[in-house]
Amino acid sequence: MKITPRLSETVTEQQIEVLERRAARLREKPPSESEEAVLWAAEFPIGEETYALPLEALRAAVPLKMVTPVPLSPPHVIGILRFQGQILTAMSLASLLGGRGWREDPAVLLVVDPGLGGRLFALDCERIPKPIPLPISAVEEARTRAKGAFAEVTLPGLQQVNLIDLRRLMDRRSSEKRNA
Repeated sequence: MKITPRLSETVTEQQIEVLERRAARLREKPPSESEEAVLWAAEFPIGEETYALPLEALRAAVPLKMVTPVPLSPPHVIGILRFQGQILTAMSLASLLGGRGWREDPAVLLVVDPGLGGRLFALDCERIPKPIPLPISAVEEARTRAKGAFAEVTLPGLQQVNLIDLRRLMDRRSSEKRNA
């Protein structure tokens, strides 16, 4: 494509060549934005903080009203529900994370697979999560610093998302049961 200037004054061939190179450079995507790998996560609030689960662990979002309460169950267990022919345990995510409170009453259950032998369970949530991309480099850095069940990922703009590690979360619950 040949560039023709709109100016009434004459433009030299050298100036046209410079303009064509600039135009070609502007058409290219910056390598840092297009090549950075991301981890897709399901983001949702718990109280005043933002949490996320890896999207590959999320199987479904179902209404909380499908839960049947279980008498004398532990405090973190809301009840049970039937999902695709399986009986799942529904747990309070706020309780599992150490008593953080909800801003709104939970209305949704997130059916998740923690990768522990195919056993699914459900976690309560205020609302259906939204998908967000998390830069892999930030996730890996946060995971190396993490000591508990979640890693604090800092996004551009200083937004912070707590990425939940379901395996560590469930390992912590099982170790608490053994110590009790």
